[in-house]
Amino acid sequence: MHMSHNIILPSKPRIVSEDIQKGVYEIDNLAPGYGHTLGNSLRRIIISSLPGAAVTIVKITGATHEFSVLDGIKEDVITILLNLKKIRFKLVTDEPQTVTLSVKGPKVVTASDITLSGQVEVLNGDQFIAELTDKNAKLEIEITIEKGLGFVPKEIHQKPKVDIGTIAVDAIFTPIRRASYEVENMRVGDKTDHNRLRLTIETDGTISPREALERSIDTMITQLQAIVGFKQPVDVTAKEISTNSEEEISEDIDEDMSPEKKEEFTDAMKTRIEGLDLGTRTMNALTAANIRTVGGLARKKKEDLLELPGMGEKGISEITKVLAEFGVTLK
Repeated sequence: MHMSHNIILPSKPRIVSEDIQKGVYEIDNLAPGYGHTLGNSLRRIIISSLPGAAVTIVKITGATHEFSVLDGIKEDVITILLNLKKIRFKLVTDEPQTVTLSVKGPKVVTASDITLSGQVEVLNGDQFIAELTDKNAKLEIEITIEKGLGFVPKEIHQKPKVDIGTIAVDAIFTPIRRASYEVENMRVGDKTDHNRLRLTIETDGTISPREALERSIDTMITQLQAIVGFKQPVDVTAKEISTNSEEEISEDIDEDMSPEKKEEFTDAMKTRIEGLDLGTRTMNALTAANIRTVGGLARKKKEDLLELPGMGEKGISEITKVLAEFGVTLK
């Protein structure tokens, strides 16, 4: 019985239904278990990692804080703030933008009354903001909109020295309203345990559900590509072969060293002991033991060296002194 050990590859996403804010997509031919593996990963990325725009700071003329009440306006400041948070802004730039609202009563005020800059669009112009009941009532608001990820509590963008009347707002940046997935079994050839993954994505309309899915797939690929392969240790094998005492220098190199320092250290470790200020007897003892470089010497313990024929305390103190000049001690 011939079995293929390659995991089969899924089909490209198929659109089951799609409009501006809600899309349902299916991916077929997933290997057994892969519906959940991919579905859960993609859903988490869709919910957490897609940037969107949100109101972060509001300045209302005549309101010193969020519990203020304004003359001739039906809603209190808290209600106005909640209504402003419901406006779906789309930013064409990554820079924070400030837009203004300036109206006189009597009037029902909606998002379409906001004066926008070229970088900002409002998708739900009919979003109610407040009602001015009096002909003398005025509402003047400055709104700062920023791009970001996820949920950012107001404490983060609250400046320590806030102007009077500047109110920081909790920002929910994600353009995703809801994302879910389900997995069902499907037949591929004579096997009935392959998976079909169905993803349902609802956005606030500032990005399309299809774009949300495509971006989440891209994000996942980018994350995985970054972790492909292991970090390679510094390669000293060629050196080791040339002299069997040339032991791994890389282990002693401090990761925080600058490249120049690393090079200098490596060169010092390769210095041959013939050039060092050592007595003949010490030198002979080391040569006999096949220790030929500063690196090889530095990797020995004092006890190991003392066991070498012809090596004594005097030899050890000579060695310690010479190594100190290289900034190295015995192990």
